[in-house]
Amino acid sequence: MSSTVSIAENNRSAVDAESTRDAEASEPSRVDWKVIWKPLGLITGAFLIFFFLPTETPRFTRSVFEALSLTKWYAQEHVLLCLVPALFIAGAIGVFISQASVMKYLGAGAGKVLSYGVASVSGSILAVCSCTVLPLFAGIWKRGSGLGPAIAFLYSGPAINVLAIILTARILGPELGAARAIGAVLFSVVIGLIMHLLYRKEEQAKAAAAMYMPEQEIKRPLWQNALFFAAMVGLLIFATWGRPEQAGSFWGKVFSIKWYLTGGFALVLGGMLVYWMGVRLFKLIVAVVVVTALAFVFPHEPLIAFSVGIIAFATLLTTTRGESETWFLSSWDFAKQILPLLLGGVLVAGFLLGRPGSEGLIPSRWVSDMVGGNSLWANLFASVVGAFMYFATLTEVPILQGLIGAGMGKGPALALLLAGPALSLPSMLVIRSILGTQKTVAYVSLVVIMATISGMIFGAFFG
Repeated sequence: MSSTVSIAENNRSAVDAESTRDAEASEPSRVDWKVIWKPLGLITGAFLIFFFLPTETPRFTRSVFEALSLTKWYAQEHVLLCLVPALFIAGAIGVFISQASVMKYLGAGAGKVLSYGVASVSGSILAVCSCTVLPLFAGIWKRGSGLGPAIAFLYSGPAINVLAIILTARILGPELGAARAIGAVLFSVVIGLIMHLLYRKEEQAKAAAAMYMPEQEIKRPLWQNALFFAAMVGLLIFATWGRPEQAGSFWGKVFSIKWYLTGGFALVLGGMLVYWMGVRLFKLIVAVVVVTALAFVFPHEPLIAFSVGIIAFATLLTTTRGESETWFLSSWDFAKQILPLLLGGVLVAGFLLGRPGSEGLIPSRWVSDMVGGNSLWANLFASVVGAFMYFATLTEVPILQGLIGAGMGKGPALALLLAGPALSLPSMLVIRSILGTQKTVAYVSLVVIMATISGMIFGAFFG
C-alpha cells in the first residue's frame, strides 16, 4: 500500500513539474535590459558619429591628416629610438633588479630623503619625453617602489631635462629657464609627497607586507648590474640626442658623433650578453657585421642600421635560454600594455591639436587668445592644454616661442612648461592602466594645479 502511495505521489510531482514548465514556457521570459543597453548604446553612438562626420569640411580632413602624420612621426622618431630601448630597460628592471633592492631605496618604508633623492636624480639623467619614461616607471612600480618616489621619478624624467632647461633659458630668457628648473625639481618631490599622503594607508600596508618578504637570491654582483644598466641608459641617451641650434658648440660636437657613441654602448652591451648571460659569441659577431655593413651602406639613414640592431638584439635574447629569454618576455609584457595606448593617444592628440606648427581640430588662435595676460583662467588653460598636448623632447621651447610672440603671458608660459613635458594624453592613458583611474586623476590634477599656481606667482613678478 505504501509503495502504491509513493508511486502516486511521484506521478503527481512529475505532472506538477511538467505543468509548471508549460506555464513558464507560455509566459514571456524576462530580459536583462542592462546587458542589452550597453552594447546598443555603443553601436548607436558609433553610428551617429559616422553618420554626422563632417568629412566635407577642410578642417576635419586636415585634422585627420594631422593625426596620421603625428602618429607616423612618433613611430619613426620615438618608438624605435626612445620607446623600444626604454621597454628593454623596463624589462631588465623587472628581471635583474631584486624587489628587495627597490624596496630598500624607493619603497614605501624607505627614508624620504633617500627615496625621493634617488627617484628625482635617476629620472632627470634620462632626458626623455613623457611617453618614454612610462616603461621605466612601470618597471620600478612593478618591483615594489613606493607611490611617492615612483611619482617623483615619473615627473622628473621628462620635466628635469638639463638640455631643455638650458634651451629654455637661452631662447625664452634666463628668468623662465631658472623658474622652470626650480619648479620642476620642487614639483617632482612635492607631488610625490602629496600622492604618498593621499594614499598613505595603502603605502603603510605595502611597507608592512615588505617586512615579511623572503630574501631573494642574488644572481650577480651589484657592480655588474650597474654596468649593465649604464650601457643601456647610455645607448638610450645618445640614440635620442637631438641636433642643437649651434653646430660648433659642445652639444653640436656630441651630436656629430652620436651614432658612434650609440654603437659603442651597443657593443659593450653585447659583450656583457656574451660573458654574463651565455649568448653565443658567433651570434653576436654576425649581428655586429650585419648592422655595421648597413651603417656603411646607408650612412645617411642611421635608423635602418638601428632598427636591424634592435631586431638582432631581440633575436639574441629569444634564442638564448635562461635570463635572456625571461628578459625579453618581461619587456614584451610592458610593450603589450603600453604601446597600443600610446599610439592611440598620439592619434587622438594629433587629431585635436595637430603637430607642432600645424593645426588640428582645435584652432591654434583659440589657444593663443586664451593665454594672454596673467589671470587665473589663462594660467589654468595653459596648464590643461599643456597637460593634454604631446611634446617631444625639446619641442616645447619653439612652440612656446611662437605663442609668446602671439601674445602669451610669461606666467601661462611657465605653467605650460611645467605641465606640458611631464604629461600628455597618451601618457595619461598608460598611467591609468598602471595606477588606476583614481590615482591618475589625482596625479594629473596635482600637476595642473601646481603649474597654474606657479604660473600666477611667476607672472606677478616677471609678467
